[in-house]
Amino acid sequence: MIIVVLLGVLLLVVAGCACVVWAARGGPRWVRVVATATLAVGELVKSSDKRRGGGGSQGDE
Repeated sequence: MIIVVLLGVLLLVVAGCACVVWAARGGPRWVRVVATATLAVGELVKSSDKRRGGGGSQGDE
């Protein structure tokens, strides 16, 4: 069951990234909407990671 959920999330991420690339090349309106939503969710994830104290290897210089 967990594998199915993870595969679903992975599929959504890949589709969102494809829409971002397509929108950058001038795709239709729905692609731009999906790309905007994908970028917004990415910013939310990034900001929540910073609030929790997560970091990674970047910015530790």
